[in-house]
Amino acid sequence: MAIKGRSAAAAFGGAGAVALLAAGCGIGGTGVLSAGESDTTVTITPASGTQRVAPDAPIRVKASGGKLAKVTVQGNKGSAVTGELAGNRKSWSSTRTMTPGASYTVTAQAKSGGKLRTVTSSFTVLTPARTLSISDVTPSLPGEKVGVGMPIILHFDRPVADKAAVEKALHVTADKPVEGAWRWIGSDQVVYRTKTYWQPHQNVRFRADLAGVNAGGGVYGAADAAETITIGAAQVTTGDIGGHHMTVTRDGRKLRTVPFSAGNGQTREFTTTSGVHLLMDKGNPVTMTSPGRQPGDPGYYQEVVDFAVRFSDSGEYVHSAPWSVGSQGSANVSHGCLNVSPSDAQWFYGIAQRGDVLDLTGSDRAVEWDNGWSFWQLPFAKWKEGSALA
Repeated sequence: MAIKGRSAAAAFGGAGAVALLAAGCGIGGTGVLSAGESDTTVTITPASGTQRVAPDAPIRVKASGGKLAKVTVQGNKGSAVTGELAGNRKSWSSTRTMTPGASYTVTAQAKSGGKLRTVTSSFTVLTPARTLSISDVTPSLPGEKVGVGMPIILHFDRPVADKAAVEKALHVTADKPVEGAWRWIGSDQVVYRTKTYWQPHQNVRFRADLAGVNAGGGVYGAADAAETITIGAAQVTTGDIGGHHMTVTRDGRKLRTVPFSAGNGQTREFTTTSGVHLLMDKGNPVTMTSPGRQPGDPGYYQEVVDFAVRFSDSGEYVHSAPWSVGSQGSANVSHGCLNVSPSDAQWFYGIAQRGDVLDLTGSDRAVEWDNGWSFWQLPFAKWKEGSALA
């Protein structure tokens, strides 16, 4: 995954805690200077020379006897610190956290009596003993186009104590917006899912303003992260397990109807799951073994299959099965996968995108919402209950 920082300089941006008074030009200490008809006092917090400032401490600039003309924050590394100027131009406050271990210089300019005065404050941010980083963003493969059902999945490198603070730092924007929400799955993983499928053929931008965020327990965000995700064609496959066929569409147009042989249903394990699945990955070839069994156990198998596209974590694939072509379209004889002919398998493999929708009906085993990427099995109102901000 690509972890991207931003420019460390920002106009009207800042960070900090302690006072600096000055008026005049280039003052970096404490004092009030008279100029012309009035005195101007500018206070910057943190004060110049302050060490080990907390990453989430605010930077504040206040002016009396004049109005702030400009505030800039320059850092030596990490993310830019942004801020807001009050409507009366008497104060400025930072609106985001600072990068751990960075050094910052805040420069404030104030006007009074027609004269411009400049004040600066330079300080350093502490380096925490423990930091939090995003260890993986899915999807993030270079050049990849994904399907309209694709979630955004984040893994962190340690458990998150203050999930609400971290979630507030996560932002998703799309060229064609649609409502969505984050849901925490354990303490180190959070997933973003939309209420309806993404509109096809667009870019979705993910951004984590994580640097300096207090994640709880003395842990601070180490760095920002960002990804641009490309949504490809709307490829949706619907299939009837009892009818032994699936129909593949792209952007609403039918591409092909494919006969298959699904799970034989003799056990729960050998029953293909119904419900809304997403295509997760693919491989050619893939070695499949019976879960929980050793060679010699009843029901043990090991098969090498070609053109395999996975759609759950319980071992379900669409794959080539030349041995069951005679049953495809008429009977279910597999161990739970969708067996298709070699030519259909190669074709489906070639067009499959991660995040494409595979909606199956006709079995008495519903796929669990947390089995693979079957997040669409949860109604959106229920999905949102997993947000730390709900």
